[in-house]
Parts: sequence; structure tokens; C-alpha cells
Amino acid sequence: MSLNEQALLHVGKISGVFGIKGWVKVFSFTGYREDILQYSPWQLTKNGVTKHVEIITGQLQNQLVVAQIKGIDDRNAAESLMGWEIFIEKAQLLPIKENEYYWSDLIGLQVENIEGVVLGVIDNLLETGANDVIVVQGEERQHAIPFIQPQVVLEIDLAEKKMRVDWEADF
Repeated sequence: MSLNEQALLHVGKISGVFGIKGWVKVFSFTGYREDILQYSPWQLTKNGVTKHVEIITGQLQNQLVVAQIKGIDDRNAAESLMGWEIFIEKAQLLPIKENEYYWSDLIGLQVENIEGVVLGVIDNLLETGANDVIVVQGEERQHAIPFIQPQVVLEIDLAEKKMRVDWEADF
């Protein structure tokens, strides 16, 4: 992965068109769907082609996010953007408080328990309602570990790309 790719976050996809004035439907990967509208410009990518677009406005429409993109003024132009992946620069993210983390910062961290056993690497995270869960992929098995600080998740060191947890290796 190049340095440029590391500086980008995949935050959504253009999934359809909305109305006749060039608005697009957006499938958002952000924590709250409408948060994707806070970021502009977007870098759109499809089939190896990249373009930057500016968001004029947008809104949550029932369970759907819709956006108006500068220079996209009719339904045909909007249809040409269907299927494009949406990326933002990591520098566009809002600052977070101490002991808070963006999920993207946790993906790829090596997870080790208090006995020093390496459980694997964080593959993804799940939102379960009660608490988030980190999915750790080990060599022989997968672990689903509740993201509860400081009871289960004891330490996170982003610089060292490591997380220490109070979790049994065979659980």
C-alpha cells in the first residue's frame, strides 16, 4: 500500500440517483450515516480512475443519505457516478478526545493478552448495540472481543500498532 493510499479512508459509495436535479444516493460507512456529508472534497474512485468532487449540500432522507455534488446538475450526470467509491483524506477527520479512536486506526493492530500471547490482528469491528466488538484474526482462530475500556481493552499503542487485552487465548 502506498503512502497516498494510507492517507485515504474509504467512507462510502455512490449507490444511486435521487430526483432529477443531479442528487446522488450515498451508502455511508461512517458511524452516523449523515456524517459523510461533513467531509468535502470527496475522492471518487472506480476502475482505476480517480476524481475529486465538492459537496454542495446533503441530508438524511429517511434511512438514506443524499448529496448534491458541484457540477452534477441532472439525473444523467448523477447516473454516471453510480458505483464510484468515496474516499476522504485522513487529515479531514475531526479531532477526537483522549482514549477515543477511529475504527480505521484500530484495524491492523496486533492484539496480545496479559499473558503475552499474541491473539492475532484486528480485522474489523462490529457495532452490537451494547458495546463495539473487535474481531481479531489469529493464525488458528478468530476472536470476538468486546471493546470495553479499561476492563477488557487495557492498552492501545497506535505508534507501536499494538493492543493489550484481558482475554483468554482459548476463549
